[in-house]
Amino acid sequence: MIRSVVTGTGSALPARRVSNAELAKQVDTTDEWIVERTGIRFRHIAGEGETTATLAAEACRRALDAAGTAAAEVDLIVLATATPDQTFPATATKVQAMLGIDDCVAFDVAAVCSGFLYAVQVADSMIRAGAHRRALVIGAETFSRILDWEDRTTCVLFGDGAGAIVLEAQESEEKAGRGILAAKLHADGRHNELLYVDGGPSTTGTVGKLRMKGREVFRHAVVNLASVMEEALKGIDLTPADVDWVVPHQANARILDATARKLSLPAERVVVTVDQHANTSAASVPLALDTAVRDGRIRPGQIVVLEAMGGGFTWGAAVLRY
Repeated sequence: MIRSVVTGTGSALPARRVSNAELAKQVDTTDEWIVERTGIRFRHIAGEGETTATLAAEACRRALDAAGTAAAEVDLIVLATATPDQTFPATATKVQAMLGIDDCVAFDVAAVCSGFLYAVQVADSMIRAGAHRRALVIGAETFSRILDWEDRTTCVLFGDGAGAIVLEAQESEEKAGRGILAAKLHADGRHNELLYVDGGPSTTGTVGKLRMKGREVFRHAVVNLASVMEEALKGIDLTPADVDWVVPHQANARILDATARKLSLPAERVVVTVDQHANTSAASVPLALDTAVRDGRIRPGQIVVLEAMGGGFTWGAAVLRY
């Protein structure tokens, strides 16, 4: 059977790394307050000349290099972001041009922190349908540019960055072969007011700023992330005990701990990068995945679960054999 196989991963971070102590000089907060409530210690903030597209393109170059694939071989680009360079055209087309690809399908997906999971399923479906052979799937954000830097409850939580994978159509054994084995996505628009941006082209004509009711989001996140992971695994007759690594959305260390406990997963099987990157929205899952691949934790043949929840609410999980 044909499956979408991850053949390379890559990531990129802005040059400027900001500690909690540095942030405390401009916001009414402390390192202790942030670490205790979130586990975050550092985040990267985009500077002049650094945009969602430039970070995405750099992550793609590294993923292509890891895959041993030339940019010209890519025939599909799906970029997940809530912070595009422009209202239009799609930031994916800017990345396409930066990579020197003359012609391929390229478009953006908007599902906030779950965006990378949505992009993975879209690309996987197009590959398995036979429409494409090789895709770049990207999560990239410059969330620092939609933060209210006077709201200490939100501005300390987020950072900027990008992550990318190369997905390639390959023949795979039905049970033991590599590739994406299952994916489940959900959305429930009734919770818009819990996590949103208070602007947009058709409402205020402005970009707006991020607004969040953290306590309510936390409660929904733990329940939704645990349930969607179980749902994805059950569909392919696997259990949490079969999983080698969980690569979750890096929003808050307490959410990661609570989700692992709910699934009876040992903490050492959960990839955690929130302390170094903060919440990078759609970029957080591919950033964490690339980190764990490059440091040798995630190895070929292992079962890996990717999961995320974001504004909308949207949430999802994907199971793959790396």
